[in-house]
Amino acid sequence: MATWNHTDIIVNGQTMKAQAPVIVSASRSTDIPAFYADWFFDRLEKGYSAWTNPFNGVKSYISYANTRFIVFWSKNPRPLLPYLHILKERDIKCYIQYTLNDYEQEKLEKVPPLEYRIETFKQLVEKLGKGAVVWRFDPMILTDEISVDSLLQKVQNIGDQLKGYTEKLVFSYADIAMYKKVKHNLDVNGIHYHEWETEQMEEFAEKLSVMNQERGWHYQLATCGEKIDIDKYGIQHNRCVDGDLITRLAWSDNKLMDFMKVRIEKVPSPNLFGDAQLPGNAILLPGNHYFISTHKKDPGQRQFCECMASKDLGEYNTCPHLCEYCYANTSKESALQNWNKHKENPFGETITGKIINP
Repeated sequence: MATWNHTDIIVNGQTMKAQAPVIVSASRSTDIPAFYADWFFDRLEKGYSAWTNPFNGVKSYISYANTRFIVFWSKNPRPLLPYLHILKERDIKCYIQYTLNDYEQEKLEKVPPLEYRIETFKQLVEKLGKGAVVWRFDPMILTDEISVDSLLQKVQNIGDQLKGYTEKLVFSYADIAMYKKVKHNLDVNGIHYHEWETEQMEEFAEKLSVMNQERGWHYQLATCGEKIDIDKYGIQHNRCVDGDLITRLAWSDNKLMDFMKVRIEKVPSPNLFGDAQLPGNAILLPGNHYFISTHKKDPGQRQFCECMASKDLGEYNTCPHLCEYCYANTSKESALQNWNKHKENPFGETITGKIINP
């Protein structure tokens, strides 16, 4: 788990210690852009928010004094659109992990219509640029109604419409057995799911790779948190909080680059043969610059997660999407209860509106 510098903040006239993260994740635990965008940008303006550790119940404060980059996660990030100018004014860069699935027919998610969500994706790309909106189809779930081939058809439908609007497709295979509460919730709601077999994973990966080339998408394909190695199909292990992507999008931010220990170099002049001699692992940037990756996995993340360190702001049991496969809500009832608490105090220091006692 990352350790961030601390700073003093004033809360109700008292001086309190707060973590001051440079990179913020908003959020793996809930959909802040869809449901809590007003709250988040209000707290950003106020300079801090409060957070409860889901594992030990310890309450703490988070200061935004040092924040230079935000990774957003969402199934419906359209509410971010009117706030993006605030990030620009504060010189805070961002990218969005946009989960754009198609389980409309099966009613596994409570999200806007697919057409609306695809249009949102394109609007965000127009504002932020193609590399700053990452397409996720996550998770890939098998049921009595959803086969490997029907999943591929769903991916093809969306992939064709996003061609030219994104660089990457990230996916994961739903591992129901890993999350007891997910298994329980699917059973209770009569969703007849199937665990992925290795052969099915391989089949899906191979067919997706062929589809990616034949349809001219040329997306980077990557899995999230998966043990299986399917690199032979051109599918990598993803870094959802990705130091290299952060550098590509914010390389002119000297404070952020210093924090990440990234050196931005000028491409050298061509040699006699007209070639610029670059290190083999150089990543090119605009303006005739390049850098060498310094990405390091956060050791506090699960075994097969490749994310770098960030501070997540969300809390579990707060997402009203009510996805049938959700791992972040213990139950739909608990999520709705906390959502209603938030609406009673929509600009409180915590996402649920609860008051933290120092």
